[in-house]
Amino acid sequence: MSHIIILEDLWQQYVDTNPHVQKIYDLFCDHNAQVINDHIALRTINDPRINLDVLAKPFIDEGYFENGDYHFEAKKLYAKHYEYSDTSQPKVFISQLLLEELSPFAQKTINECINKIPQDLLDHPQKLLLSGNSWGKPSHEVYQKLLAESEYAAWFYVFGFRANHFTVFINALDQFDEVHEVNTFLKKHGFDLNSSGGEVKGTPRDLLEQSSTKSGMIKVEFTEGTKEIPCCYYEFAKRYPDHTGKLYQGFVAASADKIFESTNVNA
Repeated sequence: MSHIIILEDLWQQYVDTNPHVQKIYDLFCDHNAQVINDHIALRTINDPRINLDVLAKPFIDEGYFENGDYHFEAKKLYAKHYEYSDTSQPKVFISQLLLEELSPFAQKTINECINKIPQDLLDHPQKLLLSGNSWGKPSHEVYQKLLAESEYAAWFYVFGFRANHFTVFINALDQFDEVHEVNTFLKKHGFDLNSSGGEVKGTPRDLLEQSSTKSGMIKVEFTEGTKEIPCCYYEFAKRYPDHTGKLYQGFVAASADKIFESTNVNA
């Protein structure tokens, strides 16, 4: 996947937890497609102990640099993306929830989780990135209550730190040229797509087109028993050249807003 070990570790954790991703990856490989990762996405909270600057540090230490920021007012999120000088390495998109904009209940719940994160993880962001939920078994009742207010908060409460998604770089595929061709291929093989805002988000004019699967359902041990809920999804992106002739490397906030909804329970 990459010479950057943390990306390989995040990928392994991601496919181990989300079997549908491995099936899609293998499908592309079976069709002699070269699967290159365009970007990964990480989720966190704007608490200074774990905010996006903390999560970015292991990547910056590897040579990544910040190259764009994004605001999602309706979802109460702020994000940045990071790039590597060698564009064959995936970009890293890190978002954070603006906790102070949520209800007192959500703030209290998420703060209690953060306060339980072991100091060793807080001291070592590279470990934190892979640590998942280190605050204990979640409550399904609390999850449902958070879900009514913020899907992002509910997802973080259950899953914590992990890659939320990886992204197939369509430009590098031999068998497919267009996002809609990839979508048709996936649906033919029984995979459900996120249709929020349309199955294809963005246009050539935006210099970026994207689609994604709906999140795979996985079994989670709650205090009330085992329940199935959405975990992570797989994204697909096609980039277009900008006025300089180079492929656009940024993100489109309006499209990303809809991609976030791939993890929605009712997506």
